[in-house]
Amino acid sequence: MSYGRNKEKKGKKIFPELENWVYVTRRVHRFYTRQWLQVEFRKKKMQRFKAASLVRNGLHSCRLLSHCRGLCSLPDHALNDDLDHQVLVEGKAWSRTAILNRPSALNALTTAMGARLQKLYKSWEDNPDIGFIVMKGSGKAFCAGGDVVYLYHMINKGKIEECKQFFSTLYAFMYMVGTCLKPHVAILNGITMGGGAGVSIPGTFRIATDKTVFATPETIIGFHPDAGASFYLSHLPGHLGEFVALTGERLNGLDMIASGLATHYLHSSRLPLIEEELGKIVTDDPSVIEASLDKYGELVYPDETSVLHRIELVDKCFSHDTVEEIIDALE
Repeated sequence: MSYGRNKEKKGKKIFPELENWVYVTRRVHRFYTRQWLQVEFRKKKMQRFKAASLVRNGLHSCRLLSHCRGLCSLPDHALNDDLDHQVLVEGKAWSRTAILNRPSALNALTTAMGARLQKLYKSWEDNPDIGFIVMKGSGKAFCAGGDVVYLYHMINKGKIEECKQFFSTLYAFMYMVGTCLKPHVAILNGITMGGGAGVSIPGTFRIATDKTVFATPETIIGFHPDAGASFYLSHLPGHLGEFVALTGERLNGLDMIASGLATHYLHSSRLPLIEEELGKIVTDDPSVIEASLDKYGELVYPDETSVLHRIELVDKCFSHDTVEEIIDALE
């Protein structure tokens, strides 16, 4: 599986010789927090980053992931109660809005949520009176990804078929988003990680805000970026995809718009305006929807702390075919 471009050796796997993915990715994280975060970058209009502040950022990422995992760990009965309320629906003049509604779990996706979303999206795509679809999240997150803690408990209980159903259901829905014939607008206000990117980035439009926090942190738990990440990460500028995949580093809304992960950006305080505007639109024409989003969208650029200002260094270190070579380059 490749998470970045390999223009000279198309089709070659980036990690062909690795026998222990968990071991190697942990080596990357260990080096990343000990060495890479202590590198000083001097570029025009850039501040020098001190090791202490960068380490705090790294620790904050770990705390954030732990917080997400803890919130996602719910009793079995809690995951089965009020399934209809885990995905709410708002009807507008010419659109429907799917609302991920597990705010206490940062809207982490379950098998039941994936199945309900599939059913809703199929009915909406077949309905000639619905022009486009909107997706958003409740609370402080868009979607923190799949409920991997619940999945972990199912594995420990030996419920392997349920685990297979979890992946097949959610992956099928992500494919549905990517192949939907009607325009799709995802409002990424808050935490957007892992599967949260999988249910939004394949769509037509993605709105990032000042509260957006994007990451593919799967390697932190010994997994790999999934949910379509091998496609969209490979289309990021330079070798940013490899950097994001291996380190789990967070990107903000400004980074997302600059790298192409988001199509529009606006301050979160203006979201009610854009939602009201979308609710009035009577069309299935993507260009009309885009014009409405452009009217409220803001022209912004990555701040001086953005990794995009260090893309040349990222390319130099993360352009290699193996993790071992990447570590050598970082050293």
